[in-house]
Amino acid sequence: MFVGHIAVSLAAKRAAPRTSLGTLVAAAVWIDLVWPVLLLAGVERVRIDPGNTPFTPLDFESYPFTHSGVAVLLWSAAFGAAYLARTGYRRGAAVVAALVASHWVLDAISHRPDLPLLWRGPMVGLGLWYSVPATLAVELALFAAGVVVYARSTQARDAVGRWALAGLVAFLVATYLGSAFGAPPPSVTAIAVGGLAMQSAIVAWAAWVDRHRRAVAPELLLQG
Repeated sequence: MFVGHIAVSLAAKRAAPRTSLGTLVAAAVWIDLVWPVLLLAGVERVRIDPGNTPFTPLDFESYPFTHSGVAVLLWSAAFGAAYLARTGYRRGAAVVAALVASHWVLDAISHRPDLPLLWRGPMVGLGLWYSVPATLAVELALFAAGVVVYARSTQARDAVGRWALAGLVAFLVATYLGSAFGAPPPSVTAIAVGGLAMQSAIVAWAAWVDRHRRAVAPELLLQG
């Protein structure tokens, strides 16, 4: 998934109103921020294979450090612990840890059976990507729900808060559809560099949006 991961981070603002949307997005896509680095280092491998599934041309050959279930649990604990140490916000730490773990759950819904549950297996994946219409319907519906929850849980402080959010939503939808219907990437290096740059830009954009909005959730009920 792509916008599906962003969707859960948007909705998570309701549960952790003191946590920046940038941090929530970073947690939700953390695995995909580390993965390009390991691709470039040759530690993990992906192959461009048009037709691998109808939705994506990528054959994920080996990614145990980022996408195995056991590795994701370790990343989740580490991310939550680091956030707690930096902020002391326990609810926020629990939410960001859950967001890191949610990445694997959503990928397990989308991927064919190529996600290792433990280090090298067994491989799991429900294969939503075998159907383009189903993938679009599920992921865009999830994204729309996340946008609605975030918009209702926050209020724009100024015009930037309104238009930066609208721009982010439009950019994400356009990028998602372009990726779904565009040509396969030219190389693994392009996947890694482009993916790292785009995910980092989305995190920064989300943080910028959130600085210009304020949470309207009942903070006293969400302390802890």
